[in-house]
Amino acid sequence: MSPLPRSSAQPPGLHYDPNFVGDSDHLEIMGWLKTIHPIWENRYSDRRPPPPGQSQRPLLRPVYWLGNWQFACLDYYRPPTGIANRCVAAEPFPPVLARLVKRIEDIVHRKFPPAFVPKGWHCNTCLVNLYGDRIENGKRTDTARVGEHKDFEPGPVASISVGERALFQFVASSSPGSRDGVALQQWLDDGSLQVFAGKYWKQQVFHRVQRVDRRDGAWFEIPVEGFDTRRVNFTFRYVPDKHVVAFSELSIEARDDVRKYVEELAKHSEWFRGALKG
Repeated sequence: MSPLPRSSAQPPGLHYDPNFVGDSDHLEIMGWLKTIHPIWENRYSDRRPPPPGQSQRPLLRPVYWLGNWQFACLDYYRPPTGIANRCVAAEPFPPVLARLVKRIEDIVHRKFPPAFVPKGWHCNTCLVNLYGDRIENGKRTDTARVGEHKDFEPGPVASISVGERALFQFVASSSPGSRDGVALQQWLDDGSLQVFAGKYWKQQVFHRVQRVDRRDGAWFEIPVEGFDTRRVNFTFRYVPDKHVVAFSELSIEARDDVRKYVEELAKHSEWFRGALKG
């Protein structure tokens, strides 16, 4: 990792392992990715006007979630107030990710201070984020980046990267959007694990993906229209189980907002077909 600009002391709460995913697990992940059908979501509900000053727009890239799905139009999970009708029960982790999650949870409990790990913490939601080129009318647009933001779920955040390496940066809160505000950066390599936790890394600084390389020529055979993927990141977080609801238990308004997405997922997923029937 690059050193902090003003101090040699690095706040606790970071762990990076460039060789976390072994060869057999890597192959199993690549095989599983061929079976999913990520979807394109709009940022806001199609049934109501966007917030003042905002316009409807698609997300930069297609997404898939495991454990529970945080639909963009439900405004994700934002405690302490944004907790109801935010996290919709989704497919369980495939066996390879379930095994890796157990290892991640063990690492967190061994290496991080207890104060960084809330009671009941476990990895029960996973954003499968695709990085690559969006293709519209034959034109390619590189969307392999994520702007500075913070994750609001309690406790440590863990991510597994496969494919091209990505430049991940922590950015000082006083200067979001400024390169001069980079507090720390790390290249996330193919097969790597990154975990961060604690007040400094989760609350006092933002984080972002600045860019994704093309040097290795990585390409994923993922069934999704209008997108070429060269990196996949699995971001594991914790949502208190009481805040996760079945599709059928959402409010009527929230259920209507996401119904089209669940119906699209159900075309390829027995799990989501069951959710619709429920």
